[in-house]
Amino acid sequence: AGSSAASARFVRCLYAVGFLDLFGVSMVVPLMNLHIKSLGASHTVAGIIGSLYGVMQLFSSTFVGCWSDIVGRRYSLLACILLSALGYFLLGTSTTVFLFAISRVPVGIFKHTLSISKALLSDLVSERDRPLVMGRFNAASSVGFILGPVVGGYLAEFEGGFYQTSFICASIFLLNGGLVWMLPWSEENAGNREHYKDKGTNSFSAKSNHDLHLKSATSRAVTNSSFFQSPWIQVATVLKKIKGIACSNLWDIFLVRFLMSVAILLYYSNFTLALEERFGVKPLFAGYLMSYSSALGVLAGCLLGPITRFYGHNTYRLLLHSSTFTCVLVLLYASALSIWMVILSSTFLAFSTTIGRTCIIDLELTVGGNEASGALLGVGQSVTSVGRIIAPLLSGIAQEFSPCGPPSLAVGLALVAIGIMNTNKQKYCSHGDVKLKNQ
Repeated sequence: AGSSAASARFVRCLYAVGFLDLFGVSMVVPLMNLHIKSLGASHTVAGIIGSLYGVMQLFSSTFVGCWSDIVGRRYSLLACILLSALGYFLLGTSTTVFLFAISRVPVGIFKHTLSISKALLSDLVSERDRPLVMGRFNAASSVGFILGPVVGGYLAEFEGGFYQTSFICASIFLLNGGLVWMLPWSEENAGNREHYKDKGTNSFSAKSNHDLHLKSATSRAVTNSSFFQSPWIQVATVLKKIKGIACSNLWDIFLVRFLMSVAILLYYSNFTLALEERFGVKPLFAGYLMSYSSALGVLAGCLLGPITRFYGHNTYRLLLHSSTFTCVLVLLYASALSIWMVILSSTFLAFSTTIGRTCIIDLELTVGGNEASGALLGVGQSVTSVGRIIAPLLSGIAQEFSPCGPPSLAVGLALVAIGIMNTNKQKYCSHGDVKLKNQ
């Protein structure tokens, strides 16, 4: 009971970490384009710096995720939080375009605090409770994302507002670092060992994925000593883990994640412009509609518990149905004849995308194995980053034909993802059966 209470406190603290993380970031990010242009940068230079940040995120997420499996969540999470704080502090001193670009480097490489927090949550809770806990974590983070731009916009009205906002963001990350440092890690480790003992038979049985799994005792020994090992040994271990994932048969799950990510990004890519061209709606209304959808996404995260229980904790079936529903709703938006149909599709799309995003992470961890959760979440984040790079290009090409081009293309990609899930139904269901038996 004591171990369970400690884990519950730990989980609630991580909810706070997620909220503060996105609250701080969302204060600054909407103001960055205005700031870099005020420094004299052209649109092209601003775009290049933004793209470089995305590329750094793409390549660093997998390495940082694997590194967290090797050195332990505590040290990796603290390192990412403190180095991100350094990046936002440098951003608050950026008086030239060069300094602005330099400030984005530590953030681009180490801003994976949410991914490591999710990996830590997957270590703490049982597989049965994981979708519920992940949903609540996403909901808490989304609340921060909703409130942050409001506070940042208010501070930007003052002289030197961007610099003040950046320093406040850095201070929030330092606060997060202190919160993580004070967490009851010794109690968490005790509870975590019991968690692994209870589900010891839930390892991925396929031989091609054997390298993804670490025995509990070995994992703990490595966690206690690897942080102080030579950096070259750590890099070699990270590369070995990445090779294990690359040689596994998880490609279809990552492909589904990629296709659905691109589909959703295509839906949002020209949302404001398309509403103006199709229905004569002003950008302000589009902004209200997106805020409304974000608020509903928070509600969807809170309702994941009852929904997963209704589905008998069958993550695959819930993912398949939510993806199908997303596809239908995007099709409804693409063929909408009035703004009311757009509002209807946006309302339910907030639920389906939030549920789908949580379920794909749970399916990755169920099939790939909890012991490599950091690596799996890192690879998944890299897959999503590729989608963020490709989606604007596909959107631009599709828009040349019609304002409905991007969502129409999104429907096609979602149908391919649904087809892949149906093709591999037996594989996912077999893991779902193992998951239920171990509970």
